[in-house]
Amino acid sequence: MVIFSGRGTVHRDKEKRRKRVLQMAEKLPDNLEEALEFIQKLQAENTKLKSTVDKQNIMLSNLNEMLVKGRKAMFGKSSEQLSNIDGSEQLSLFNEAEQESSAKAEEPTVETVTVNSHQRKKRLSREELPDSVEHQKIVIGLDDKKCPECGEEMVCIGEEFVCSKLNIIPAQISVLDFYQKKYKCKSCEKKDPDNISIIKPDMPVPVIKKSMAGAGTIAYVIQQKYQMGTPLYRQEQYWKAQGIDLSRTTMANWIIRSSNWIKPLCERMMTLLLKEDIIHADETVLRVLKRDGKQVDGQSRCWVFCSGKDSKRKMVLYLYYPTRSAKVVEQVLGKYAGYLQTDGYAAYNAAVNVTRLGCWSHARRKWVECLPKGIEDKNSKAAQVLELVEQIFAEDKRLEGLPKDKVYEQHLERIKPLLERYWELLGNISAVGGSNLDKAVNYSLNNRNELETFLLDRRLELTNNRAERAVKPFVMGRKNWLFSDTNKGADASMMWYSVIESTKLNNLNVYGYLLHLLTELPKLGEKPAPEQLDRFMPWAKLPDFCI
Repeated sequence: MVIFSGRGTVHRDKEKRRKRVLQMAEKLPDNLEEALEFIQKLQAENTKLKSTVDKQNIMLSNLNEMLVKGRKAMFGKSSEQLSNIDGSEQLSLFNEAEQESSAKAEEPTVETVTVNSHQRKKRLSREELPDSVEHQKIVIGLDDKKCPECGEEMVCIGEEFVCSKLNIIPAQISVLDFYQKKYKCKSCEKKDPDNISIIKPDMPVPVIKKSMAGAGTIAYVIQQKYQMGTPLYRQEQYWKAQGIDLSRTTMANWIIRSSNWIKPLCERMMTLLLKEDIIHADETVLRVLKRDGKQVDGQSRCWVFCSGKDSKRKMVLYLYYPTRSAKVVEQVLGKYAGYLQTDGYAAYNAAVNVTRLGCWSHARRKWVECLPKGIEDKNSKAAQVLELVEQIFAEDKRLEGLPKDKVYEQHLERIKPLLERYWELLGNISAVGGSNLDKAVNYSLNNRNELETFLLDRRLELTNNRAERAVKPFVMGRKNWLFSDTNKGADASMMWYSVIESTKLNNLNVYGYLLHLLTELPKLGEKPAPEQLDRFMPWAKLPDFCI
């Protein structure tokens, strides 16, 4: 039965094929003209099918690349990936100040930092500790000075060093009670005892009117939040452990209200930045939930602008804008006429008066993405190009420390031939449209002029890493706070980031500098003159406690 069934099946298949052949034969044209027309029709259908197959191959290639990137994102490291943090307290780290700023709270006391911890190695020697750390001499002596042999009193014959131990002292808390002396003129009192004038000295201008918060307290809270990344709810817990009932609401109110004093300072810094010959720029995501009191969807942007490496005025400015459009660039850099180094984002084309510089780090990153499994395939086109890019970086690094005129000469002598080879290789690459290889080629070709601009001036850099490094503290903080509640709160936080990161660029003591600003700026009033603000810039001559 099985054999008979198999033979029957074979017979039926042959019969079907015979019928199909007969049907096709019936469709064949009877003359040459019809035959040619039939062939053209088949060719058109074949071309259409080939196009469909090519599109499916591109889609398959892109899906494979997405799969590789997805695995990297899930199991590998990511520089700007938002953390998935549970709990409203962590989610509100960035916007907690603006959320609580309108509430009234009990006024706190002043805290000061006495000992700075310094971490370098697992074991710290006395020589490794910084000079700024105070040393306290601890002498260990005998309580019982009687000789264990004869019982007579022993005398001290000297001492020797044994070891050093790092000691951390929590913030010291105190209350400053201000008293105002009163003065009168005895001569005037004799002349008119009923009309005596009492004279009192002026009190220091407070950071916040009718508040018990001193400059030291506010500076400490701001430093902990924006430099150290300690959210207000954790600071609240810390102070409670010290016996101080200092709520996050109170601290939030201080942060928002005290930012008014640094707004003119940040505006002055922006004015000075636009006078620089070189500006680096970048932007990153900032989600703002409300704009002008209305709920909004979508993502805003934190725009970052900083001075060049050779500038005497080292600064970085963070600006909040609800959009990533070219209008921001036009508004901020519309009149700027220097060098502008960015990535390949097209919005920067709105700065029509600048000379654009590209970023070779971004170009290199595109080639790395072409090698998801690494660069072990030395024969691939992407690997060959990437190797050449690495040579460009190596030659540029080798020139560090040389005089500027020598750097310029070496750029032309050693790096320019590598660039010519680079463009030659790109011209010989045929990539599937939409693939990573295609994107890498087009990125460089579309930004060729910008990628070669660094050859024009000895002060120019190969990459825009300066701006990207400035973005990093903001991105790291974003892992905790994730969003801002209002544009007002976003603006305030941008100003504090600008001050603190500029402070770090100038190697200043963050707490000391904040204390200086919050003590002195209120004395200038709400609209200080530019020359007054110049004395408080992070590169100006400042008191020793700021250094």
